[in-house]
Amino acid sequence: METGPLQRLCRLQIQRLLVLVISLVVVLVVLAQLIAFPYKNYTSSLSPVTKGIMVHEADTYDNVSITHEGGLYESKVEEGCKGFDCDHNSLRSQNATEQNDSGQSDQTGQTISVTLEPTRLSYMISVLESTVAAAQFNKDRSRSAPDRQLQLARRQIENAPILGRAEGLHASLYRNVSRFLRSYKLMENTLKVYIYKEGKKPIFHDARLRGIYASEGWFMKLLEINRNFVVKDPKKAHLFYLPFSSLKLRNTSNEQNPLSQKDLVQHLKNYKSLIASKYPFWNRTNGADHFLVACHDWAMKLTRDHMGNCIRSLCNSNLAGGFKIGKDTTLPATYIRSAEDPIKDLGGNPPSERPILAFFAGGMHGSLRPILLQHWHNKEPDMKIFGPMARDIESKAKYRTYMKSSKYCISARGYEVYSPRIVESIYYECVPVIISDNYVPPFFEVLDWRAFAVFVLEKDVANLGNILRSISDEKYLEMQKRVKMVQQHFIWNKKPVKFDLFHMILHSVWNNRVFKIGS
Repeated sequence: METGPLQRLCRLQIQRLLVLVISLVVVLVVLAQLIAFPYKNYTSSLSPVTKGIMVHEADTYDNVSITHEGGLYESKVEEGCKGFDCDHNSLRSQNATEQNDSGQSDQTGQTISVTLEPTRLSYMISVLESTVAAAQFNKDRSRSAPDRQLQLARRQIENAPILGRAEGLHASLYRNVSRFLRSYKLMENTLKVYIYKEGKKPIFHDARLRGIYASEGWFMKLLEINRNFVVKDPKKAHLFYLPFSSLKLRNTSNEQNPLSQKDLVQHLKNYKSLIASKYPFWNRTNGADHFLVACHDWAMKLTRDHMGNCIRSLCNSNLAGGFKIGKDTTLPATYIRSAEDPIKDLGGNPPSERPILAFFAGGMHGSLRPILLQHWHNKEPDMKIFGPMARDIESKAKYRTYMKSSKYCISARGYEVYSPRIVESIYYECVPVIISDNYVPPFFEVLDWRAFAVFVLEKDVANLGNILRSISDEKYLEMQKRVKMVQQHFIWNKKPVKFDLFHMILHSVWNNRVFKIGS
């Protein structure tokens, strides 16, 4: 019996309705999954190499609309890779519920995984915001007076009024300039730090003020003589500083007296045990209100087990190596040539006197830099890409001249993700080009790095020339102007001034403590 036209039409409509209903159900299920597990790892269908965070957005070079993905894996430091820290290809989950040495888990209870896919700034910001949102106020009335002050500060920061003027700060440099100013003023008026007197020189209370690891030394020196933030009564403190030098700890392991990783970790464990047995403050929070400032590559691993619950200000802010957004902060690596004049030769040529498009010179540490050299050494006249330059005075002066005469200065990772070239670029008013996947830039919780820097994926180094040439002259001039404006945040002063590097490092630690106080 033939089906009539009306019956066929009804059947077709029913089929379409069923398809629509099924599609709606699928969409609702996916939305429910995303709402319930916004950072869930969909790894079952991935190869072991690519398991980890899935970033669903189409990423761009933060200043140029060019999509990219993937990444190489090696890292930086001028003195080369030695000993136990050379396993740069090992990639593990960053788990905030990871057990610390006392058997307690991290306060947020969040799990943050990292992948071989390069980590985008937008993803880092989303992790930071999620961590802040997860830290709820603890209504326990037994909290100390300093803790209650931090809780009040958090409320005031979250409700900061929008400012018409920003005290000479250019709003385009910041994620939220009004909130930053409110937080900074509260830090100035509220924050008190206790510095433990324990520990013998040279590892403790002894600052090295020159070289590529000088940041930890300058901070130690300036904080220990500070009268505004430092208190003698630990009961009044909001934060407790562990005043050791990761560089001098590392240097205790030399050819005459070689020490293993285990020996150095034990040294810090003994120090922590001394602090915990003598004072009640470490055990009260399991070190969550303690902080350390360390620039040497090894610092992340040496402090991971027994000081992992502290706020760690680290130069080696590798998200794939154990750096925890929302708890740890990035310490800018600053190459200081003169302890008497830490900002010697500051400044650079105006944009009209920068004929070089891009400049890089450095040791061939890691796997990325040889590839950079292979693609760009002597390939184009305005791309000055070199290997290591001589260390004599003349060559060092030539290096600075190149930076002062270049539009873009390349900071390519070596054995580790960080490099003093980022701050050097800012000193010499050259737009930084950061080629270092999973590097968390300094003060990113405050600064909008996309306003004054270019981020390029390691896998796209062969396309570097096209990427930089695609940035318009107008865009470059805008970024270069902002590099000059952000310079004040990266300068060491022998006597600290408002908004300088000393205060910005301390503010990052303050910020993380304020927004973890309720966890």
